[in-house]
Amino acid sequence: MDWKEHGVKIVHAGELDMNTPQTSGMARAAAITHARAGAEKLWAGTMVVQPDAKTGPHHHGELETVLYVVKGRVRMRWGDHLELSEEAKAGDFIYVPPYVPHQEINGSPNEICEAVVVRSGQEPVVINLDLETPEPASAGHPRVPFHPAG
Repeated sequence: MDWKEHGVKIVHAGELDMNTPQTSGMARAAAITHARAGAEKLWAGTMVVQPDAKTGPHHHGELETVLYVVKGRVRMRWGDHLELSEEAKAGDFIYVPPYVPHQEINGSPNEICEAVVVRSGQEPVVINLDLETPEPASAGHPRVPFHPAG
């Protein structure tokens, strides 16, 4: 086996690929793909939600998704009408099952939310949905409490 060609691959921080399907309010970057690393069954990358921003509702088809929050806090909304929600902070993992409509919200007016994303397949499936969100138009303003201390 030629381990130099078929062994460990390192994708450095400055080498991530922004040419991957996007959802409004979020920037995704691919790190581990078949083209970049030879991966057969996984996709991995990053996602960033800017301060006081929310993504458009979307799902990832039949793929399972795991997020590991590296920086900030994120409120996840999910369900047929995005009626369910829970928050995660740096160090927390989030699991999103296949076909679950969801939305990521960063209500902090000052800090980005950054996460590592791993999916169970190579296809960069992103199905953007036309759903109304119960989230306030501007989640991070003082008049709308968000991310309570504690």
